[in-house]
Amino acid sequence: MDRSGRVRPFLRRRLIAVCTAIVLAVPGLAALSSAARAADADLARNGGFESGLDSWTCTAASTVNSPVRSGGSALKATPAGNDYAQCSQTVTVKPDSQYTLSGYVRGSYVYLGASGTGTTDVSTWTQSATDWQQLTTTFRTGASTTRVTIYTHGWYGTGTYYADDLSLVGPGVDAGQPPAAPTGLAVGTVTSSSVALSWSGVAGATGYAVYRDGVKVQTATGTSATVSGLSASTAYSFQVAATNDAGESAKSATVTATTSAGSGGGSSDLPAHALVGYLHASFANGAGYTRMADVPGSWDVIDLAFGEPTSTTSGDIRFTRCPVTECPTVESDADFKAAIKAKQVAGKKVLISIGGQNGQVQLTTTAARDTFVSSVSKIIDTYGLDGLDIDFEGHSLSLDASDTNFKSPTTPVIVNLISALKTLKAKYGSKFVLSMAPETFFVQLGYQYYGTGKWGGQDPRAGAYLPVIYALRDDLTLLHVQDYNSGSIMGLDNQYHSMGGADFHIAMTDMLLTGFPVAGDANNVFPPLRPDQIAIGMPASTNAGNGYVPPTEVNKALDCLTKKTNCGSYATHGTWPGLRGLMTWSINWDRYGSWEFQKNFDGYFG
Repeated sequence: MDRSGRVRPFLRRRLIAVCTAIVLAVPGLAALSSAARAADADLARNGGFESGLDSWTCTAASTVNSPVRSGGSALKATPAGNDYAQCSQTVTVKPDSQYTLSGYVRGSYVYLGASGTGTTDVSTWTQSATDWQQLTTTFRTGASTTRVTIYTHGWYGTGTYYADDLSLVGPGVDAGQPPAAPTGLAVGTVTSSSVALSWSGVAGATGYAVYRDGVKVQTATGTSATVSGLSASTAYSFQVAATNDAGESAKSATVTATTSAGSGGGSSDLPAHALVGYLHASFANGAGYTRMADVPGSWDVIDLAFGEPTSTTSGDIRFTRCPVTECPTVESDADFKAAIKAKQVAGKKVLISIGGQNGQVQLTTTAARDTFVSSVSKIIDTYGLDGLDIDFEGHSLSLDASDTNFKSPTTPVIVNLISALKTLKAKYGSKFVLSMAPETFFVQLGYQYYGTGKWGGQDPRAGAYLPVIYALRDDLTLLHVQDYNSGSIMGLDNQYHSMGGADFHIAMTDMLLTGFPVAGDANNVFPPLRPDQIAIGMPASTNAGNGYVPPTEVNKALDCLTKKTNCGSYATHGTWPGLRGLMTWSINWDRYGSWEFQKNFDGYFG
């Protein structure tokens, strides 16, 4: 080289000649490089998600037809709470080999990476991709690495992301063939919440995947498994597939099992399908006053609206009947009590409902808790009532920032309410009817958000009813969430559902009967309630509240949940013929609407 660093012309010619000579002297070199490239293969299975989520392990994910980068499907996943919606797949690789991981994504803060490489785990990401953007990274496996996990995920609270055409290109490994489908699948012991399964072993299988109603719910290394967390009196179908490094076999033949009836939960003498309604007993509005004696016999549970506190934190609950100046046709106390007694003789239940829109109740101290117990007991005893309905709304329940586990609450207003309700239950015995009427914000929203959240800043009321329901689940007679006056709520399909049709009621009820991870934490699951504990809350008419649906939509929801027919776009996770029934706000508004809600219920359930 001269001082400029340029190669002199005659030296350049000599270098070219030498390189050519080397290539000609080693004729196998070019062929070797070509063969090495030819051995590379795409090792990612179902990287385009054309077979749904097969081969992938995902949270909060589904496949969609649009948007897609190629083919007919793509991955859609929505981070929620502490879950950033990861989809992963473990792939068999060669040790000490180079691999390229690539994929197309769109959304904010989307990641693509590999772990377990045996060298340096890698990832790449995009802050914002409004259209499909390719992410690519490379890694080399360790000297003894034979399996690597590839993944894609979003980030906390950043919204839905999409992924398509994921690939892992590098030296392939002959993994053989997937095993044969298992045979001999049989049902063993069945309880109210679990089903035991067994099957014949399959040659070459390293594990098994268990499917419930077409959805993979768990894996097993042996030839038996018990599927738990099921609802009582509910029919389920099961299949099993065998797995090895080459993939998953076809599914076995289907077996079905129906869980047994549960026990506990308060009064056992409600009808199989019950109609629940609120009676305006302490006020009048546009619906007018309805006397207790004039409530038709179709109503199985009558909630007196409302008992309210003397102050928000006093715990002192008072029930004042509607004054004659406001309700000219109001009956006397004696006639009111006599009518309650007549309802009870006919097998009906009459409860005092505490709270409502205006009755904020915060049991911040043990003194308020004790006052709550004594004052509610006085109302129950005075009118000879069958139990209590908790209709806490607004700011009655919220969670302290440090209170993050619904199974072990520490917030005083939560802990004291649980204690008070358990005390009342113990005082009045097994026939005491306990019901709750929370709003969706306090229950189903807990699938995405719980309290202030891991990073703070969320509404502390989000999911705040969950610890109360969980603690009282064995004492709870009825839970009828208000599926009205609600914003859009994400269902278990990770889609947002809005009021106005059957799908909203189907999705919200399916969550209660299937259970769900709280704030997206798969290790912190709110377990399903029994179907006999669930009534669907609906407004009786357009005047009663936002979210009214006509009888045809009511019946679609019931068909889907109890028969798995007429289901529309939402796929339920079970069939619950033992669903207890319907709740409505209100009896007064239904009377104003010529008893449309009641007549439809009677017509449906006979």
